[in-house]
Amino acid sequence: MRHFTTSDFDFALPPELIAQHPAAERSGSRLLDGSGDVPIDCQFRDLPGLLRAGDLLVFNDTQVVKARLFGEKPSGGRLELLIERVLPDGSVAAHMKVSKKPRAGTVLRMAGGFTAELLGRWPDAQGPLFQLRLSGDAYALMAAHGHVPLPPYIQRPLGSDMVHADAAEDAARYQTVFARHPGAVAAPTAALHFDDALLAALDARGVQRAFVTLHVGAGTFQPVKTESLAEHVMHRERYQVPADTAQAIADCRAYGGRVVAVGTTSVRTLESWAASGEASGDTGIFITPGFDFKVVDALITNFHLPRSTLMMLVSAFAGHERVMALYAHAVAQRYRFFSYGDAMWLTHPATAAD
Repeated sequence: MRHFTTSDFDFALPPELIAQHPAAERSGSRLLDGSGDVPIDCQFRDLPGLLRAGDLLVFNDTQVVKARLFGEKPSGGRLELLIERVLPDGSVAAHMKVSKKPRAGTVLRMAGGFTAELLGRWPDAQGPLFQLRLSGDAYALMAAHGHVPLPPYIQRPLGSDMVHADAAEDAARYQTVFARHPGAVAAPTAALHFDDALLAALDARGVQRAFVTLHVGAGTFQPVKTESLAEHVMHRERYQVPADTAQAIADCRAYGGRVVAVGTTSVRTLESWAASGEASGDTGIFITPGFDFKVVDALITNFHLPRSTLMMLVSAFAGHERVMALYAHAVAQRYRFFSYGDAMWLTHPATAAD
């Protein structure tokens, strides 16, 4: 089997193809059908025609929280927190952007009138995140004073206070229509294309649906910095596969349907569950070419960053040469890329001829 390096997942992307705003309608984005020998350009609302009665769509129902918080040190130095997760004891683990990191015990004054005491590093003394205790319920404070944690490649103008103002479209559209479990700092973007009308059309076709939860972390945007894939340390995310979803997958298999993951986060959840046998937990699964998929037969996914773990996952699923050719087609045809961009339909080679 070919030995892949990070450079194998690089491609040239014109900056103007990085979508800065969502499509006018959720299901109005484009969809590249990459399941056959020749790519076919479609609209996302054409998706029901690619599915069959008895197929099972598995969505990630995580809810994006307003995890970006602003404040200052006692010295007056400005800082930004990105809450990665709320910990069982009510404290939070966060990324901190500041000129000079404060010491443990420092009480930070946060915009909105609350405070955050720095407890130390997380998950240990050498951990990449900071552990803080907010002066109130973390979810309530984020809801009241936080900002939508848009990806770094989506630009918004700075306000007079040097804070990126939340746009109404971001509050509404950087969230799926079925989000219900708060905890993500990035949206499961393939699911952003689904609206009520499209879901009704899928119901009418006899397509089933089920849900998993994976709280997407900021690590999803981190580039792979090592040339050797074996040296990359994968970020970890919390997941859960409900019992009724496990049953729906078993029923789908029994009826000869296909398990269709909506987004790479659903893939990571389902394949983590299959590999570990655990219906919930933390996963650091790193899916690269050669991976043996146990659950997922087809995939709906957006177009991802060059040299990213998501490019590696998609290449593992559909084949490296095919994926790189599809990305070249998408660039040539001016598809929109990344979180607010267009999507692609892929089938696993083992099931493509079914």
